[in-house]
Formats: sequence, C-alpha cells, structure tokens
Amino acid sequence: DVPWGKLRRSAIDKRPVTGPVHVHTLGLDGDEIADQVFHGGPDQAVYAYAAEDLQAWADLLGRPLAPGQFGENLTTSGIDLNAARAGDRWRVGGALLEIAGVRIPCSVFQGFLDEPRWVKRFTQGRMPGPYLRVLEEGAVAAGDAIEVVERRDHDVTVELLFRALTTERELIPLLAAEPRIDSFVARRLGERRNDPAR
Repeated sequence: DVPWGKLRRSAIDKRPVTGPVHVHTLGLDGDEIADQVFHGGPDQAVYAYAAEDLQAWADLLGRPLAPGQFGENLTTSGIDLNAARAGDRWRVGGALLEIAGVRIPCSVFQGFLDEPRWVKRFTQGRMPGPYLRVLEEGAVAAGDAIEVVERRDHDVTVELLFRALTTERELIPLLAAEPRIDSFVARRLGERRNDPAR
C-alpha cells in the first residue's frame, strides 16, 4: 500500500536477489505488478535500467541510488540502453528479450523517489530505459552477459521513442519504422490498454 497514485498500491520497490530467476512472458518469478491496466503485460514484461544512468541521476540528486531503485527488473552495466534500438533482441542468460517500449514516468514513480517535480525531471533527462518483451522464457541471474543478437536497421532508439511519446509528438510518424513496437505505441496513444490474454 502506498499513498501515491490512483490505485494506492504499487510493486515498484524492487530488491536484488541471489541466484537465478525465471523470466516468462508476463514478467519474473517472484515479481508483482499492482496496476495491471497501465503496467505489465507482454510489452512490459521486463524493465531494464543502466547502472551508469542510475549513477548519473545519483550525481544530480546528490544521493545514492541502489539497483532496482527505479523499479527495474534488470540493472545493466556496460551497454547504452537509451541508444539501443526499438526491436533489438538480446540474449540474457536463458531468456531472449526484445525491446518493445520505454518507461514513461508516473506519480507512483515520483512518490517512491520522493523527489519534487520528478516526472518532469525524469522526462527532461531522456534516460528512460527500455521495456522488454520475452520471446523465449528462461532463467537469468546477476552477472549474466547481455548478448545483442539482433540490432535493427533504423534510427528509432529508446531515447527517440521516449521523446516521441512524451515531449516531441511530431516524432511519432518516425516510429512506423519499427513494427515490433506497434502495440506499445498504440496503447500509449490511447488506442488500447494492456491485455495479458492477447
């Protein structure tokens, strides 16, 4: 139970685990999603955030930020997540993941971070991190390498997708270059919502 957001419940508080965790099409074993209308579903099964970006925010905020602090399931190292392209596919441990969308900040995220004007500041920072779809289920564990198995041939990066869906709506037509994000984009534009059964 939390005091922020309409639902007044959240599972944003992620904690590191020891040992492997099974990743399936709707998320990770042991994880929960409180608001299943606006969060979760196949296009938001896994959220990744870079340790380097966490450190950049920690420097700006003047306080430490731990892995999982942004509600991410995977805290990565050594890969520029925001320069990754929508539709890229990664092998992480035994799972095959595909970039399907981006994190859009909300009032629960702001409340959990306890930072004034956090939604606006996070949006201006342009370091959203990607949501990933699970193409092949499998176990992941701390220390697993991220192998980029397919890099898409277009310029729709995670950062551009974020800008298009937040502050620069004129970029939306560029998103048509990547059909693998169509369902996520459609939901964000109000055409449909998460449907775990689809």
